[in-house]
Amino acid sequence: MTTTITWDQASARRLDRQFLAISAPEDVPPAEVVAAMLGAHAQVMSAAELSVGVRSTGLTRADVRTALWEDRSLVKTHGPRGTVHLLPTAELPLWCAALPAVPSGAGGQAPDVRLSGQQADEVVAAIGDALDGVHLTIDELSEEVVARTGPWAGDLVMPAFQTLWPRWRQVLHRAGQSGALCFGPNRGRKVTYTRPPHFDPLPQDEAVRELVRRFLRAYGPSTPAWFAKWLAAPGGWAARLFARMAEEGGIERVAFEGVGDAWVAAGDTEFPDAGTGRGPTRGRGRGRVPGVRLLPYFDAYGIAAQPRERLFPGDAYRRALAGGQAGNYPVLLVDDVVAGVWHQRRQGRRTTVTVEPLGRLTARQERELGEQVERVGEVLEVARAELVVGEVTTGPHA
Repeated sequence: MTTTITWDQASARRLDRQFLAISAPEDVPPAEVVAAMLGAHAQVMSAAELSVGVRSTGLTRADVRTALWEDRSLVKTHGPRGTVHLLPTAELPLWCAALPAVPSGAGGQAPDVRLSGQQADEVVAAIGDALDGVHLTIDELSEEVVARTGPWAGDLVMPAFQTLWPRWRQVLHRAGQSGALCFGPNRGRKVTYTRPPHFDPLPQDEAVRELVRRFLRAYGPSTPAWFAKWLAAPGGWAARLFARMAEEGGIERVAFEGVGDAWVAAGDTEFPDAGTGRGPTRGRGRGRVPGVRLLPYFDAYGIAAQPRERLFPGDAYRRALAGGQAGNYPVLLVDDVVAGVWHQRRQGRRTTVTVEPLGRLTARQERELGEQVERVGEVLEVARAELVVGEVTTGPHA
């Protein structure tokens, strides 16, 4: 008999495994928190620091930076969807084998701009060679890449931000995903790049299957379409992958309330009692995981948890998404759904956190919201975090 999983049960398990139901203890390092999220989106570094910090009782942005630049247990590089993420350094053998296996299109570049497959391989190899043991700015790296490949790599043909970039830069994300490049500490106001510690990648097929299983453990039940959306992968490729893994016994079909057929990792069919957030059940339990949480821009939970219509119900779908895309607004999570947006403005050692709830909060929820704002201040290491309940007037990704 097929196991039926309710939305409340799925949310309870996801929140628990994300350290959002119960925060990680202070002795849990940043890399372990990031591993549970399957990467922290880091295009805006302060948002990545918040994503990690709000999942812990004691971590601050200083702890995240120490993990990145001193003990190197985290690496800042190109992860899922080709976007900048924090990833555990110990997991690079997985990520840098699985991500290059994801099929990609032409990248939207005109035919006379595109790199051939051979040229792309040459550029990635040149980037890895140039960055081995050094930290280079983008201009310094460009000089090294052109010197190692040829003038064609430096042709200014790639439209970007009202200017033109050299041809080679269209595979910068690919170099990050394959382990040839990661970010280094800023040099003044300039970004630098370096090469992550050398490692032996996993066999590609093994890595792709393990990535599916990890995704399902973190965000299941899920479907091939949702996995493809999270990874920016072709839907047909994901469907074929899930079908092969089902035949091999690596994943298991369940019934997901309101969705139908969905998948979990094989044997991973125990879900918490959604009324308490604890205790295994098999298809039992109703209710919700109580709690108020503030999640920053492009937080992993808001990006990956599906179905999106359930996570962003009613007015939240209009207010907290940008054309259906999650992450462009920091969100207020009440129990297991998005129930508002927020924005923080920092001035010196103070920050003002404006929260716009989409409905009335109970006295308990208002108290928890105040505690969440205090936690935001602790993570960002400000002397005072002030809560203002009112309309958020900034636009998406402001």
